[in-house]
Amino acid sequence: MVVQPSRRAVLAGLAAAAASAGSALAERRALADMRGSFDASEGVRPRDGGDQSAALRDALVRAEATGRPVFMPPGRYEIADIDLTPTAKIVGIPGETRLVFRGGNYLLRAEGTKSCRLDGLILDGAGRALADGIDGLLHCSGLEAAIVEDCAITGSSASGVALAGCAGRVARSSIDSARVAGIRLVQSRGMAVTENDVSDCGDTGILIHRYDEGADDTIVRGNRVSRIRARSGGTGQFGNGINLAKANGVIVSDNRIDDCDFSAIRCFSSDDLQVTGNICTRSGETALYVEFAFEGAIVSGNLIDDAALGISFANLMDYGGRLGVCSGNLIRNMRGHTRLPNGGEPVGAGISAEADIAVTGNVVENAWIGLQLGWGPYLRDVSATGNVIRRTRIGIGVSVVEGAGPALISGNLISGAGKGAILGMRWAEAVTGDLARGGAERFPHLTVALNRAD
Repeated sequence: MVVQPSRRAVLAGLAAAAASAGSALAERRALADMRGSFDASEGVRPRDGGDQSAALRDALVRAEATGRPVFMPPGRYEIADIDLTPTAKIVGIPGETRLVFRGGNYLLRAEGTKSCRLDGLILDGAGRALADGIDGLLHCSGLEAAIVEDCAITGSSASGVALAGCAGRVARSSIDSARVAGIRLVQSRGMAVTENDVSDCGDTGILIHRYDEGADDTIVRGNRVSRIRARSGGTGQFGNGINLAKANGVIVSDNRIDDCDFSAIRCFSSDDLQVTGNICTRSGETALYVEFAFEGAIVSGNLIDDAALGISFANLMDYGGRLGVCSGNLIRNMRGHTRLPNGGEPVGAGISAEADIAVTGNVVENAWIGLQLGWGPYLRDVSATGNVIRRTRIGIGVSVVEGAGPALISGNLISGAGKGAILGMRWAEAVTGDLARGGAERFPHLTVALNRAD
């Protein structure tokens, strides 16, 4: 038997539904008021599949006039070509408020304004093409403060976040599936990139770039970076987890970086660096690379496991790369086989250094060469002291090519070096007996003393 509801029951149900809808609206407005925000839901409608761009522009203008953030309740908003107001602030519910690029020139852009702040939003590029000259789903230039916090950014056909000439921060956000870079910072003025999760990007995880070498002062700390490809090819320009280019005064610390096609951390022509406390695993090439025209780099306390090569300080003669401290790092399982053809047997040095470098207190295990000091004539004022080197083919290889400069090798413990503890090298070829057991006096540029070889 089917029981028909009474007229009274129907009316009671309608009243309850209306009360519930009113309660939900009141709750959204109360949340907006609690955050001190303008509630965009009065004009911007989620989930209806329509273009919400004009409504969002209007909400931003009205909020700007009162100095309040725009609060966007949970839902899906299809938008495009949003120019942010001079001090725009958009607040959503993390994991629930999704701004989807519906196609056009760009998603969100701020150029020459004062500041912008995005908090708790999902920016979804849906893989749709951005216009030429638009570098990210959030594209900003020249801002005094560009702030992105607790956001998720996905599916960009370019970069996820692209900030040029900005100060500010990108924090506690996830960026994935960007075709170019997860986070792209150019000509920064003291940015902070902290506690983000960057993954599955086409060319770079986090890029800190300047057109001409100069002070950048960005801090990159506590991020997780994984599965970064070299979609654009090259010999190391792409495929890096964290990539510095001509950016001085940068701190890269306490990051976890895994599965990069080339380097976990690449520092190109950048001075006064501090690279400390990072964990780098499964790098396709040199895990931590300090190269070209650098001066002044501290590389300390990093853990590197499973790479072609470990840490490299390179390019003295051609580009003036010099001056660094390499201390307290743990490096293990260097395969020696790189993505690039080298024309010979694997090299796989745990640490290689060319000029004005102190290599001290490191532990290297399971590498083709533990320490590689110099390359041909590219050796000057390198000391290797107090290192522990285990299970290598060559413990320490040091250049004895004509023109090589001074090197001090002292107080190292070398265990299980199959071919020799300390060997003189002509580029990749070992040409001496074991200098740990005598014969170093034949090379006036070398001081070899107090090492233990087992």
